[in-house]
Amino acid sequence: MVKTFSELKIKYKEYSDIKGKIMREVKKGTYTKVIRGLYETSLSTPGYYLSSYIYGPSYLSFEYALSFYGLIPERVTVYTSATYNKRRTKKYNTFFGRYIYKDIPKTAYPYDIEVFEENGYIYHIASKEKAVCDILYDRKTITSLKQFKKLLFDDLRIDLTAFKTLDFDKIRTLIPKYKSKNLNFFMKYIMEVQDEDN
Repeated sequence: MVKTFSELKIKYKEYSDIKGKIMREVKKGTYTKVIRGLYETSLSTPGYYLSSYIYGPSYLSFEYALSFYGLIPERVTVYTSATYNKRRTKKYNTFFGRYIYKDIPKTAYPYDIEVFEENGYIYHIASKEKAVCDILYDRKTITSLKQFKKLLFDDLRIDLTAFKTLDFDKIRTLIPKYKSKNLNFFMKYIMEVQDEDN
């Protein structure tokens, strides 16, 4: 289980040197340091369990979520998450994996986040629609619908069959919250796809 320094301070409050006690427990293998002030009791804990604890508020998104939902063929080993108002990308290399946290607009942040509880851990992940919007927002601004299709299917390698399983109505409600040219092209492309299907 994940433990904070504050929790361990309470647990070891009878010790005169609490920090020293925690360091000895780390050396014994009772705890593994994740980042400063955060510890884990099991070496076998999956890395995604810890993503929301390491830096927050945050939720798993971008490449990790696209892989999680099978929208891209690659298996992603970096835990990529969305945050807001941080103004810079944060990166953490830990025993449990590499974590990257990137900003999206505050107006888009709270929507379409799935919350999961497994084995006593709580983690947050974007819906597949939100993950696509997040990664398009994060990419370099494109200037044409042709460039947008290349970005979606060549650069990001999103599977076309999987793409057509997305809830386009949900995406339509998300797009205005980003105020992004890339997302505006996404809206145009959705309209084009639906016209072809009708």
